Amino acid sequence: MKLDSHRTDFAVQTRRQTLRGFQQLRASTWVNLLLLPNPFSFDEALLLCPVSADEWLAWIPDHGEAILNIRQFSY
Repeated sequence: MKLDSHRTDFAVQTRRQTLRGFQQLRASTWVNLLLLPNPFSFDEALLLCPVSADEWLAWIPDHGEAILNIRQFSY
């Protein structure tokens, strides 16, 4: 398959795919942390609400609330 970047709607299609991935994240979703905030915290976090396009306020058991970048967890 050849990538045709000369199409006028090429950038729009790429952006739509990115937005779809972001829209899959929802409040009250448990995510897996890629790096623990402290050695005694759980390895999962509960998403509470979005802070920005790439950050979420989350609650981590045995740690508390934290702002996580979407690169810091997997879902």
